[in-house]
Amino acid sequence: MSTRVNPTFNLGGDLQINRMGYGAMQLTGPGVWGWPKDRENAKRVLQKAVELGVNFIDTADAYGPHVNEELIAQALHPYTGIVIATKGANTRPGPGQWVPNGRPDYIRSTIEGSLKRLRLEQIDLWQLHRVDPQVPLEETLGVVAEARQQGLIRHVGLSEVSIDQIERAQKVVPIVSVQNLYNIAERRWEAELEYTAQKGLAFIPWFPLGSGPNRLGAKVEAVAKKLRATPAQAALAWLLRHSPNILLIPGTSSIQHLEENLAAAQLELSDHDLAELSQ
Repeated sequence: MSTRVNPTFNLGGDLQINRMGYGAMQLTGPGVWGWPKDRENAKRVLQKAVELGVNFIDTADAYGPHVNEELIAQALHPYTGIVIATKGANTRPGPGQWVPNGRPDYIRSTIEGSLKRLRLEQIDLWQLHRVDPQVPLEETLGVVAEARQQGLIRHVGLSEVSIDQIERAQKVVPIVSVQNLYNIAERRWEAELEYTAQKGLAFIPWFPLGSGPNRLGAKVEAVAKKLRATPAQAALAWLLRHSPNILLIPGTSSIQHLEENLAAAQLELSDHDLAELSQ
């Protein structure tokens, strides 16, 4: 027996989005630093994603830094029917370097900067990119709550957080999503996934394909072969079936890979395949 998954998710109670989205981080230079080598190709990838039905695009002020948000605006603004999710609180000293900064004054500046670069009056989903261990979470999110009250942010999400941190955050500002490292081979946030599903929050795996389809194991290879799909497609299909609150944001700088990733939403895993890959 096989079951087709629900293709959409209601984010925050008022944003109906397709569960197969797009993560724009790869549309930068090496080390997630600077502009992509081929800017026009990067714009075409974004435009093709929307053409193929993507209406949820994930970015961050740290991607570039800043240039990823600018690129999205150049390619897609005005965002008719598209939800743009961005993140703040990670500084970039250099290529491949990430340093959290949760100071309220810095957070306020990142929100204002993202609004300007994305050419928005309100950010649909602003996510705390990382919790700064040097700043109480409540202080960091206090200014986010203020920005939400002022209408600059519609919804708030978190990234790389535990259940305890989610619950602490909820006392400051309503949380609608959690973006943690998660894929078929890396499931240390399983409890957080189950918690968000119970609470009606979106769970957005980053690095959804792990270290690449060739290292996902023989079981994925076998299921992919049976479905006449690639291992990457089988791994993405498993994520969609594994929990109904999972939103996927696989990234790529290739239109061919983009098309392959999005096609994974059409795969129907059997109950047996789901059980095999869930072990």
